Amino acid sequence: MVSSVADGAAPSQVLYQGNLLADYFQIYLRDEDHPGLPEDYTDEAIARRLIAGPHGVILHTARNMPVPVSVEWHNERPSVDLDAYQHVVEACFDCPSGRLVLAGLTDYDPTASRLSVKAGPLCVRAALSGLDTLSEDGLEGNDQYVMQLWPGAGPRDVRVLKAWPDA
Repeated sequence: MVSSVADGAAPSQVLYQGNLLADYFQIYLRDEDHPGLPEDYTDEAIARRLIAGPHGVILHTARNMPVPVSVEWHNERPSVDLDAYQHVVEACFDCPSGRLVLAGLTDYDPTASRLSVKAGPLCVRAALSGLDTLSEDGLEGNDQYVMQLWPGAGPRDVRVLKAWPDA
């Protein structure tokens, strides 16, 4: 799936909506020309559910299964209703190519989804809901993952806006 943000696009545009296999509980979003992924796998980083690097982020999911993911483009930092989500985190990274790769950790990269965005520094917010709906074995659930992108520079450090206590 290839989506793009054209000049003069609407303030909010869905770039991707579908299920991704969150193998090893991970989904990544990175600049197409920079295949390196963040490597900060501390317990604290995993509890934040988002790891940021220079050219991408890894989202840690609640299930090691196909999960519903939505990626949105916003022309500016969108407001967030913290009551609508159980866990919300933000970070920034660089996307010099203007093309992002969205995939599960073990997806075949050449066939992974490509998303066209404004080249340059980007911010991302990951908003997670349904984390309390997982079956006892962790295979079923109504968990959902929304990733919102907008142009802007900021710290690469992950900022937790709302933490799910069972992380």
